[in-house]
Amino acid sequence: MKNAFISILLLIFFSFILSIGSSQPADGVCKEDTTLSAASNDNNNMLYSIILPTYNERDNLPLITQFIHDTFTDAKLNYEIVVVDDSSPDNTLDVAKDLQKIFGTNHFQIVSRPGKLGLGSAYSAGLKKSKGQRIILMDADLSHHPKFIPQMINVMDNNNTKNKKVDIVSGTRYARGGGVAGWDTYRKLTSCGANFLASFLLNTGGASDLTGSFRLYEREAIELILPFIKCKGYAFQMEILVRAHKAGLKIGEVPITFVDRIYGESKLGANEIIMYLKGLLQLFFTT
Repeated sequence: MKNAFISILLLIFFSFILSIGSSQPADGVCKEDTTLSAASNDNNNMLYSIILPTYNERDNLPLITQFIHDTFTDAKLNYEIVVVDDSSPDNTLDVAKDLQKIFGTNHFQIVSRPGKLGLGSAYSAGLKKSKGQRIILMDADLSHHPKFIPQMINVMDNNNTKNKKVDIVSGTRYARGGGVAGWDTYRKLTSCGANFLASFLLNTGGASDLTGSFRLYEREAIELILPFIKCKGYAFQMEILVRAHKAGLKIGEVPITFVDRIYGESKLGANEIIMYLKGLLQLFFTT
C-alpha cells in the first residue's frame, strides 16, 4: 500500500512538471566557488581519459576540447579525450576528425557509432577505447566547465588512503557553493524535483546531486559498476551512484556551477522525464 501511494505521488508530480510552460526567464545564478587547487605532483604521470558522448555538438566540441586542453596543460596533467559520436546529423564527426588532426591521436580519440544507442552504451564504448587510469564523464555542450576538474582530482587524491579512499568524485550543483546559470523556472523545478525524489526514495550515501553527469572515477570503480546499469537517459546517472553506494564505494563531491548550453538544443524533454520516472521506480523497488 505504501509503495503504491508513493508511485501515485510520483506520477502526479511529474505530470505537473510536464504541464508547466518553459518560457519564464531565469531568476538568478547560484553562488559559485571558482577557486582552483593545484593538482598533486604524484599524479603527473597518470593519464586521465575524458569521455564525451556527442549528438549534434559541432559548435560546442571545439570549445570544450580547447578548455580541456588548457586546463590539463596548466595543471601539468596527462589527458586524452574520447569522443563517442552517434551519427550526428550536423556532422559533428567531421569536426571531431579535424580536432584529432590538430591535437593528435595521443590526446584525441574518436568512436563513431551507427545511431543513437543510449548514454550508457556510449560510456561503455568510450571506456573500451580509453587508456586512462582515471575516467572523467562530462557533457560536451559546455554545461560542465573543465576548470573544476583539478578540484575533483584533489578530493580524490587527498582522501586516497587505506581507510578513507574516494572512488568517485561528483560535481554537484546542490551543495554549498554550487548552482546553475541560464535555467528558466521550469528547468530548475524539474531538476530540483527529480533530485529531491531520488534523494528521498533511494539509498545513495548522502550524495547531493544524483542526476548530474560531471564525475571523476577511478577506472576500477566505473568498470565495476557500468555492466550492471540498466536505466537509460537521466536515470542512468542516478543508478550509478545507487549501485556505487551499494557496492561499498566512497563518493566525494565538489561544488560546481552548471551553465545552460549556448549552442544547440537541450535534450531534456517529456520522454526523458518519463524515462527518469520509470528508472526511479525501478530502482526504488529493486535496490
